[in-house]
Amino acid sequence: MSLHNAFLELQKGMNQSVIGQEAVVEKLLIALLADGHVLMEGLPGVAKTRSIKTLSRLVPSEFSRIQFTPDLLPSDVSGSDIYREETGEFVFQPGPVFGNLILADEINRAPAKVQSALLEAMEERQVTVAGNSRKLPELFLVLATQNPIEQEGTYPLPEAQMDRFLLYVHVPYPPAENEVEILRLVRGEKSGKVALAENILQPEDVLAARKEVAEIEVNAAAEQYIVDLVMATRNPEKLEGEVSKWIRLGASPRGTLALDAASRAHAWLQGQSFVTPENIKAVAAACLGHRIHLSYLAEAENRSRNEVVEALIASVVAV
Repeated sequence: MSLHNAFLELQKGMNQSVIGQEAVVEKLLIALLADGHVLMEGLPGVAKTRSIKTLSRLVPSEFSRIQFTPDLLPSDVSGSDIYREETGEFVFQPGPVFGNLILADEINRAPAKVQSALLEAMEERQVTVAGNSRKLPELFLVLATQNPIEQEGTYPLPEAQMDRFLLYVHVPYPPAENEVEILRLVRGEKSGKVALAENILQPEDVLAARKEVAEIEVNAAAEQYIVDLVMATRNPEKLEGEVSKWIRLGASPRGTLALDAASRAHAWLQGQSFVTPENIKAVAAACLGHRIHLSYLAEAENRSRNEVVEALIASVVAV
């Protein structure tokens, strides 16, 4: 079986376990292929944690879960040096961040000093404790979740950390027609009558697929369209319509890099050998939504970030 077909099987397996969230599943696979991190936001019970745990079951690897709480310490994430009395030496005890798939559950429930413990790991793929830097595994993916409506006891993510997530994924309620399927699936899992797929891909398959994604062609026109979208977020006054008044601050160069990586992964999943404007449009909201700052007017009109990016896409014409 080719790597592409194996990933299609992976996508099918996830959709069987996470019902009604096909768009979310696709974004998770794009992040896996593009070697980027994901911030998932949605109300409780919409399968944020389930989708991440399903991915770890289908791609068997070292899975770590960090439940963020207000009393969490940075060392609880990164690890620390422990004094061994029997040897009289300090020995490094790795934290849960030393894994392959890291679930940062309710990441906005821990203070900034704990959230910042992930910054170096997410960007540099290493952890520094007591002056010693230690490399993280080659397959390293942070999948963070947060609740958008609960404000008590939460700490908004700093912009520097938001920018390090390749994709922002909004997880909506599943469609009404899928509710019965969800009932039957969970009931079948508890009774043992439903056997879910396992071990569809190995970590080395993911690394090999990333090499194929890196070979996807991005021609000059596609590159220009990516840059035009990012520049439009920085100079919204040049756009026509209301969207020109909705953006206060645009995306950083990481937004450009994210669009390039995610659009190539999307094209590969579609079986293409090159990137088209449709691939770029398909990932634009997830790549740019968390990188733009909305104006007071947009907030007063209750505009969502995804809605603003969609309006932006409609205003920027591909070459």
